[in-house]
Amino acid sequence: MTVTIEEHASHVVLTLDQPAKLNALSAVMIQELSQALEQIETRSKVRCVILTATGDKAFCAGTDIGELTQLKEDEARKVSERGQALCNQIENCAVPVIAAINGIAAGGGCELALACHIRLASVNARFSLPEAKLGIIPGYGGTQRLAREIGTGRALEMILTGKTVEAKEALQIGLVNRLTSSRDLLTEADSLAGEIAGLAPLAIRACLKAVTLGVDLPLAEGLALEAELFAALFATDDMREGTRAFLEKRAPVFKGR
Repeated sequence: MTVTIEEHASHVVLTLDQPAKLNALSAVMIQELSQALEQIETRSKVRCVILTATGDKAFCAGTDIGELTQLKEDEARKVSERGQALCNQIENCAVPVIAAINGIAAGGGCELALACHIRLASVNARFSLPEAKLGIIPGYGGTQRLAREIGTGRALEMILTGKTVEAKEALQIGLVNRLTSSRDLLTEADSLAGEIAGLAPLAIRACLKAVTLGVDLPLAEGLALEAELFAALFATDDMREGTRAFLEKRAPVFKGR
C-alpha cells in the first residue's frame, strides 16, 4: 500500500507512505488515494480529512518521472487527466480536506496540496512547479489553481522559472494558511480538524459547497447558490438544535441531520 488510512472519532488521516521515493505520486498512489477518498465520501460520521505524508523530507516530490519518460502524446493526455481527476476529487470532497505539508511539495505534490481546502505547512516545507525544467508544464491543475490562489503574476513567476518557494514566503503570498514546526504539524492539523468537526456537519458541507462552487460563478449565480443552500438548512434538525442551544446558552449537540 502506498497510502495509509487512520480513522479518528470524527476525521480521517490519509498518509502518503513511500518515503524512500519522497512520496512520489505514482499511478498506484493516485489510484489508492482516489479509492480512499471514495470510501470516505460514503461515511456520514467523517467530518474532515487530513492529507499528509510519512517523513519530514517530502510531502510529495511530484509525479514519478520514471513513469513519464516513454509516454506518447495520447498517453500523456491520459496521465494529465488522471491526475486532474484526483485533484478535482479532493477539491470537490463533501468534507474539508486539510493538507499537512511536511517538506518538499514539488510538481504533482504541489498540485495535490493546491487541491486541498486548507493548507498547513511545517517550517521546512518548500513548494515548486518545476515542470518547465523538464520540457513540460504542470498537468494536474497547477496552471489553473495556483493563479487562483496567489494571483496570476506570482503564479507565472513560479511556473516560468520553476523557482522554489520556502515556507515563510508561501505563508506571505497566501499559498498556505499556517506554519508550524515539523513536530507540531499533525497536532495542529488534528486540532483544526477537531474545531471543524465540532460545528454543524451539514452546515460545514454547505459552506464548503458554496465557496468551492461559487468562486467560479458570476456573483449573481454565486449569491443564488448561497441562498439555496442557506434555505435548505432550515429543514434540518441541526439548524433547530443550533439556534435553540444558542438561545438556551448551552453547547449544541449536532447529529448531522
